[in-house]
Amino acid sequence: MNEFEQHSRYQEPVPVKKSNKFKSIMSTVLAGVVGSAITLASVNFIETDAGNQLQPQTESVTENNSNIVTTQTSAKSSGSIADIIETSSKSIVGITNIQSQSNPFSQSQGNVESGSGSGVIFKKEGSNAFIVTNNHVIEGASKVEVSLYNGEKVDAEVVGADALTDLAVVKIDAVKAADVIEFGDSSVLRAGDQVMAIGNPLGLDLSRTVTQGIVSAVDRSISVPTSAGEWEMNVIQTDAAINPGNSGGALINTDGKVIGINSLKISQNGVEGLGFAIPSNEALPIVNQLIEKGKVERPYLGVSLADLAQIPDMYLDNLPENVDSGTMVTYVDPNSAAAAAGLQEQDVIVEINDEKVGNASDLRRYMYTKLETGDNVELKIYRDGKQQTLKVALSAANAE
Repeated sequence: MNEFEQHSRYQEPVPVKKSNKFKSIMSTVLAGVVGSAITLASVNFIETDAGNQLQPQTESVTENNSNIVTTQTSAKSSGSIADIIETSSKSIVGITNIQSQSNPFSQSQGNVESGSGSGVIFKKEGSNAFIVTNNHVIEGASKVEVSLYNGEKVDAEVVGADALTDLAVVKIDAVKAADVIEFGDSSVLRAGDQVMAIGNPLGLDLSRTVTQGIVSAVDRSISVPTSAGEWEMNVIQTDAAINPGNSGGALINTDGKVIGINSLKISQNGVEGLGFAIPSNEALPIVNQLIEKGKVERPYLGVSLADLAQIPDMYLDNLPENVDSGTMVTYVDPNSAAAAAGLQEQDVIVEINDEKVGNASDLRRYMYTKLETGDNVELKIYRDGKQQTLKVALSAANAE
């Protein structure tokens, strides 16, 4: 269980503050996370990296030799669109999520396909070929099956997954992977740049479908509900058609390099051409961590939270009238940093390191983007109507 999981007993929606008009509009529409049978309600998935805000760079990202890095993008296309697609498509795979299901009548258990999506072969190392996809494509799977360019289907092993950023890595036998595709530098993208989306809309029958469009906008921020809590994702907006089943597929530039992982779209009557992808520069640090450690390490506070709008008024009687935002502690892990610092149930957190906490998402975002394991933080809280300041030494995440 994630330490910030909000309790479902509070039925009112959590208010999410939007910094501009676009966000306000986005929060009112229904967005389907793009996956044939795997969808999320409201504006969806997931923590492109919503967590790590990379500074724009014009140079290649430098990391240790075992990590995947972005490569320079040339000013002009190196070939025709058809040539680029023919080469790139060989690295795009279909991914089927297979889950165990019990039959209450026969007392038996079997496997059923619960949905499908897309993936990108981006690295071959030793006997393994690594594929990046969306977390929601493989989430809950007891078995993951990969459909290759030649139509062959092989079993895959989940290397690691991160619900907040909606990224996952699976691996297959390197012998089965014919080609890999490079990541491009998403920081140089501009509105108007030509892009293409490759994936498997509506399932494997339409595998490696190509759609073309432009970058509609960069650095969009969308609030996305995930299985690990709500997250603010930084995404590339494109009008290249993205449909259910495209999740985890590649958004490529005219150099044939991956500059985004297709993840979500706006799904509403009368709305077209609003697709979103996780930028390559946001995805790569997460992907490399998943390969190295199997998970993304984040600082761990050790609490469950519910925002004030979800709390019955009877529990808020002691709060001063001027306190109209914050998040209430509903559970404290007895072995956590929060417990060691003296945080208690029904404490209302209103600030972290002098930054206002409007809701649980604000607290999570600040911790995951500005803090590391071992950092000391100050939490301003209200307990029994009185303000207090607690100092917390953050530990490593251990909720799993």
